[in-house]
Amino acid sequence: MLNDILGSADHRLTIIIGNGINRYGNAGETNSWRELLRSLADRYMPEYANHLPSGISTTEFFDVLSLRATRSNTGETALQKQFCEPLRYWRAYPHHRQVVGWARRNNCPILTTNFDSTLSDACNATLRHVSTREFTDYYPWESYYGEHDVVRPSECFGIWHINGMAQYHRSVRLGLTHYMGSVQRARGWIHRGGNSRLFSSAGAIDSWRGCSTWLDAIFRNDLLIIGLALDEVEVFIRWLLIERARLFQKFPQLRRRAWYIDTKDITATGKAAFLQGVGVELVHEAQYSDIYGSPAWGHPGMEELASAEDQNKTLRVG
Repeated sequence: MLNDILGSADHRLTIIIGNGINRYGNAGETNSWRELLRSLADRYMPEYANHLPSGISTTEFFDVLSLRATRSNTGETALQKQFCEPLRYWRAYPHHRQVVGWARRNNCPILTTNFDSTLSDACNATLRHVSTREFTDYYPWESYYGEHDVVRPSECFGIWHINGMAQYHRSVRLGLTHYMGSVQRARGWIHRGGNSRLFSSAGAIDSWRGCSTWLDAIFRNDLLIIGLALDEVEVFIRWLLIERARLFQKFPQLRRRAWYIDTKDITATGKAAFLQGVGVELVHEAQYSDIYGSPAWGHPGMEELASAEDQNKTLRVG
């Protein structure tokens, strides 16, 4: 099914990528999100450094860490900076380059919940901005990694960071409080502001406040979701999928498809009920190699491989 989606010419596609791409193959040995969280716990909550206790989500755990760090005279932004520092050593692997290469060839945007730059390193993309008029390093939603200037994020290749990017450590959304801030910001653009709000009319999708941000690629394109757990902790993205479904219900002519790729059979789970309820089709692949190693992505050329490896060496030395 993934091969069919990638091989179809009928889709205007956005690829949403989670941390699964950094856990596949050799990447799992160097690119570890949980190891970063554990290292922060080792500093501020050593009693939980070796295990995350049950009954608390990772986002809530970060908020608790932040409170503990504040009592130690370490501010929240300093904690975010400490979290981002090791990310500069994370590496892009061939499967990163294959996925990014497909998106480049097909001029499709990539949205990622990851903070690291492995995807942009995979194609030597540079940091760019649709506009800097209202730029804030807390919410750089008009900033992306790419090769060309972008006007409409839904129509061009670019790598966008939903939960913030290590380049701007204050943008990194780690705690539940951060996620709620993102919901509040997006909700204002979606539901407030008269004719400038997304829900004002079907035509507003081409002129609303978020049309120059990565949100444009959520509401205007088909979605292919890979490497993302999308469990209860992902409150921001889940809320966006609910709003997307509500928009399509109100304006059926805007309706687009979406697919969630997984190796587990989740058909009898609450997550399946949620995803299907918001119009996301479930696609089961037998193993992770069927996702990240699928021949449908194509293969990067030797020049691409050499260039990306040179960039990685520079990052590791720098």
